[in-house]
Amino acid sequence: MKQQTMSLFDDEIDPIINLLPYDGTVLYFGKIMDEATADHYFNELLNHIAWKSDEAVIYGKHIFTKRKVAWYGDQTFSYTYSNTTKEALPWLPALLELKQLVEETSGETFNSCLANLYHDGEEGMAWHSDGEKDLKKNGAIASLTLGAERKFWFKHKASEEKVSIDLEHGSLLIMKDETQAFWQHRLPPTKKVKTARVNLTFRTIDPN
Repeated sequence: MKQQTMSLFDDEIDPIINLLPYDGTVLYFGKIMDEATADHYFNELLNHIAWKSDEAVIYGKHIFTKRKVAWYGDQTFSYTYSNTTKEALPWLPALLELKQLVEETSGETFNSCLANLYHDGEEGMAWHSDGEKDLKKNGAIASLTLGAERKFWFKHKASEEKVSIDLEHGSLLIMKDETQAFWQHRLPPTKKVKTARVNLTFRTIDPN
């Protein structure tokens, strides 16, 4: 009988590849925690984050969104986007635990987090780039999804080429390098999703 041999590499995890064809780096790590752990953090954050409706000033009009947000950080960083400014709250224990997990998984470091709450699929985000002057130039932004799975899109600013990925419950996506300079991203609304999604976007504020 021929003896069957096992490759030393049978248990190797597939390498993390860049989802973008050019002009930036987007890495999808898939699920970085088991279902029970993801459920635990989803419920913890849903109930304990200081959620408030997001604000934007567009053509002089002050707008409040159904989507809710909260801003946390190492210190009282100010973060300005959509012509409004937020000051960071002190970290919650659960956010620090998730920040550590994200940093260990990605090899990146972060000093702040913008949390987003989408109550269902009808809430989303339009095309935009996270290129605010407060952020570290070409720094990494980590997007951790908890709750409902949603489709996430990228569109190149010049060629308009598009790339999409389904962001799973407990999954991690990293955007870095020139991504924000050359690509926009969006979370399109959908009537198919009836449940909530908590999205943590870990970032690095440049204090200078």
